[in-house]
Order: sequence, then structure tokens, then C-alpha cells
Amino acid sequence: MNIKVFLGLALATLPINAAEHHSGHGDASAGGSGSRCIKAHLSKFTPQHLSKVKPAAEISFVVMNIKSPDQIRLTVKKIPIAFDSEFRDPFYLIKAKLPGQLKNTMVRIDIQVQAKSPGCEAENGWLVNITEE
Repeated sequence: MNIKVFLGLALATLPINAAEHHSGHGDASAGGSGSRCIKAHLSKFTPQHLSKVKPAAEISFVVMNIKSPDQIRLTVKKIPIAFDSEFRDPFYLIKAKLPGQLKNTMVRIDIQVQAKSPGCEAENGWLVNITEE
């Protein structure tokens, strides 16, 4: 086989091999459980990233692609935060208040969404600057 024929065959199969390796996430034929992993989508963070807020300020965000708000863990400086949720098909609106004891500090609001399938968890967050009252 000459080099031109070999290279032609090798390059012709490259897109097929790439598609096989990158499109099979969660596919039963690839050794997965047969269910496709759809990660939660987190968005519409309020107040905006890097905003100045008062202690105990209200925060909110939207979560899509979850079965229950019980999957959500919300923390600020490793302090668990209680939240309220409202289902507004097709998403959940999550509302909470920052801890009142945090003052004059920059904090990251951490969101973790647990999933039954490994690798399907989601994590996101944003920073706010808590000022004095």
C-alpha cells in the first residue's frame, strides 16, 4: 500500500472515530447505565456578580433539569443556607437570604446540585460583597 492510499484511509476514518468517542457519554453501548446524563442548568443569579449587598440580603437564581429542589445544596462560606423554591415550569426559582452575621466581606454563594449518576452533578456560584448595614 502506498503512503497516499494509507493517509487517505486514515484521514477518512478520523471524523468517525472522533464522533464515536465524543458522543457516547452515558450511552448504554459505551458501558453506561443506559440513561443519558443531563446536568442541571443554573442561571439568572440575583444580585449580579460582584454586587454590593447588605447583610441578610435576598438572593435568587434559576435551576433547570432537576427533579426536586432537594437535590440543591446552597452554602456561603461553608454555612448551609435554607432556601425556598417555586416550580415555574420548566424551572425552579430558588430564593434565600444571606447570613445576617456576615458583614464587610466578599463571599461566594456556592450552589451544588446532586445527581444520582456520577458525573452528572452541577456546581456554580457567584461573588457578592457584603457591606455594613
